[in-house]
Amino acid sequence: MLSPLLIDHFQNPRNVGELSAPAVTVSVSNPVCGDDLRLSVLFAEGCVVDVRYRVRGCTASIAAGSALTELLLQKPAYSITALDIEEALGGLSSASKHAAALCIDAIRKLPNA
Repeated sequence: MLSPLLIDHFQNPRNVGELSAPAVTVSVSNPVCGDDLRLSVLFAEGCVVDVRYRVRGCTASIAAGSALTELLLQKPAYSITALDIEEALGGLSSASKHAAALCIDAIRKLPNA
């Protein structure tokens, strides 16, 4: 069962797209399920001022990417956890927890996080 928050992020994804330089763009993938996340983040004085994402993957990964972008605009990247992403989506089933892990992998690749 998908939560209403997850469905909303899937049907109405926030911050979709890519940012051009000087934004930092990272790509991560989950070799098990094949989901891919591309995250573009613009930093100013160490803070995220703009963010975009693209996901090729399942419903949960698309929704998690959307939730991640909102979280990145609210709090420091290094402080975001998989649990934060899950909570922003109203929970994830055990089969969908990989979506939050994919987002954390992207954060870890950001140079300013």
